[in-house]
Amino acid sequence: MNPKTKSSVTGALGLSVLLMMPSISSAADMGLMQVDSTTIDDRFESKRGEPSNISVISGTKVEKAHAENIKQILDAIPGVTAELQSQDSLKIHIRGVENQRFMGEKPGVAVVIDGVPVFERTGRVNINMDDIESIKVIKGGASYLFGDDALAGAVIITTKRGAKMAGGQVSGEAGSFGSARGLARAGFAGDSVSGHVQLSRREANSYYFQGGYKADYLNGKLQGYLSDTSDLTFGWEVAKRFKDSHGTVTGVTQAALDSTSVAGRDYARNYNVDLGKYYLTYANDISESSNLMLNLYQFGDHTNFWTAPIRTDVNRLPVIDVNAYQNSNDYKQTQRGVKGEWRNGGERLAWMSAFDLRDNSYKNKVSILQDFRVSAFSPITTAGTVIADNKTKERMYAAYGELKFSLTDALTATLNGRYDHIKLSYEDYLPAAPAASLSKSFNVGSWRGGINYDFNDSVSLYSNVSTGFRAPTINQLFAGTITLNGNVAANPNLKPEQAYNYEIGLRGRLDVVGGVEWDIAAFQIDRKNFILNVAGQYANPLRGVTDQYQNIGGSRNRGVELAVKSDQDQMFSMDVAYTFLDAKFTQYDNFNLLLGNRFSPAPGASTIVPYNNSGNVVPRVPKHKLFLAARLKPFSGFTLTGEMNAQGSYFADEINQEKIGGHALFDLIANYDFATGANNRVKWALFTRMDNVLDRQVYNTARGYTDSNGDFIYNAEDLSIVVNPGRSWSAGISATF
Repeated sequence: MNPKTKSSVTGALGLSVLLMMPSISSAADMGLMQVDSTTIDDRFESKRGEPSNISVISGTKVEKAHAENIKQILDAIPGVTAELQSQDSLKIHIRGVENQRFMGEKPGVAVVIDGVPVFERTGRVNINMDDIESIKVIKGGASYLFGDDALAGAVIITTKRGAKMAGGQVSGEAGSFGSARGLARAGFAGDSVSGHVQLSRREANSYYFQGGYKADYLNGKLQGYLSDTSDLTFGWEVAKRFKDSHGTVTGVTQAALDSTSVAGRDYARNYNVDLGKYYLTYANDISESSNLMLNLYQFGDHTNFWTAPIRTDVNRLPVIDVNAYQNSNDYKQTQRGVKGEWRNGGERLAWMSAFDLRDNSYKNKVSILQDFRVSAFSPITTAGTVIADNKTKERMYAAYGELKFSLTDALTATLNGRYDHIKLSYEDYLPAAPAASLSKSFNVGSWRGGINYDFNDSVSLYSNVSTGFRAPTINQLFAGTITLNGNVAANPNLKPEQAYNYEIGLRGRLDVVGGVEWDIAAFQIDRKNFILNVAGQYANPLRGVTDQYQNIGGSRNRGVELAVKSDQDQMFSMDVAYTFLDAKFTQYDNFNLLLGNRFSPAPGASTIVPYNNSGNVVPRVPKHKLFLAARLKPFSGFTLTGEMNAQGSYFADEINQEKIGGHALFDLIANYDFATGANNRVKWALFTRMDNVLDRQVYNTARGYTDSNGDFIYNAEDLSIVVNPGRSWSAGISATF
């Protein structure tokens, strides 16, 4: 096979880290069964025989959407939500799992980019929107493939590569609130090697006060063809990002009068982030039915940021300076790993055996930025004082595999299993550290069992039971041991959180209007051993309540998802994504709401009101969510798309007191593509996008967890709110040659 042809097909499948699989294609023609699952890459878009609910979005669709963040893409997938604060600061959720936690927690969703399981200091993931080849979403517990934190599924992103990246591209756009984007790319394709380099920038002044951001990316691929059946791919991306405050306001009155948060200060801001992602993948077709893949990677995150606004100066006077913050945080995270997968197919049986080794480290150093007092009654805290200096290591050793076998010509069964040995260790470098060294290990098994029954070539029934888990963190295990003030008691006996996903669905295709794909699924996720604070959220243990992390929580999320997609090449096409979701706490016996001033040691300055939240609705999980997209192509090259993103009401808090009303937002996107030059060599693309066309004021997110203004009354004036910026627009042009 000509290497150029091989690379082109690889690009079409969204897979440069794998060789082109002529043998696999031949196997498919022969009717051999294959294992499609992989954690290294996402080259398989076929759902045939798959027992789980899977959605795939092509890179072309991502490009045509001209989205500012991945939320605007994932809205088209039922069961998937992204909690947006501003710009690209968001957190992905699947089937309502994890919406009750804070933005800094891990998302409960495995996010994998080019085989690298990535996450960042804030619990969110920065994704380069200009380098997406495909997005694949697996819903339900997915730890059987991805291990820790895949409680509710996985989002798998592959980036652009292959011979189609040969040549060049330049593009630029501008929009509301000073937003701008620029991109330049150059690539080549030869008989034995191909590659490209891409440089891009996104920036904006932002709708929000102190909400500006800037992101610079340099990335590329280099792919060498070692033989007709094997290749080696090196991919890299380095990024420098700056993000300030995200525009949080306190209470509904400030949200109405000061939606840009001029009068408020976020707890954390002034993020300077340096990211580096590198991977090397070897792939080889050993035979017509066998394939080997090896992946070596490193992901680095160095983040500097401020936390904790200063409230009282050294003279015991209130501080109003918006740049007065207590802490300078220096955080360095390094994720390293190696993975290998060997798969083999046959007429009735196919299998995969694999390993996953990870060596992650997290260094955290916190120092005082300037002199201050915690309160008027507190001593002076001196600038330069180092209050945290520690390192956490996380080593994971895992083996996993899949067995797929045909029970009849129409019925396929799939079994997955994974075993993880996780070792956590902690070192504290402060001279007065109460514990210099700590460690804890966990052994966790994960599995999936499922079936797929083909009624005919167009309709299939699928069903599975799968599991997910999350291991406790060092802070949850040893909080009272590693923290100097000792406000939270240690609990080294914590168990990993568990999630059990039950799913049954129908998927099919109607041969009308160019083809209509549909998928409907019912699901239930039961979470066990949920780790919660026994003292509630921010309840001060010095007030007589002992705080500790314990396995005392549980929740049940159940619902129905519907997806309908028609052929986008037709004059008129539509997409529908609907989710009904009922999420409740099955166990949450002890939640303590603090009223009054938690910072003051004076008697009577605060009090605690206990609640039993068992049976309550999980906060920030709307029962109904509906996405509609309608596309019109009146003439060649032009597409007009209208989108509606609607959701029902939700509670902002665990105690289910403050309810936020539902809303519907409407967007418009216009694309016009044409070609010029000899042989139409230069491809032009013009676009314009308008979000929130009707300029409706809604909340991007609302959270309630304490009496934030200290008036001994908890109500809507205590909510932490991010207001949607209203109507916004962007427009741009690109040339590919």
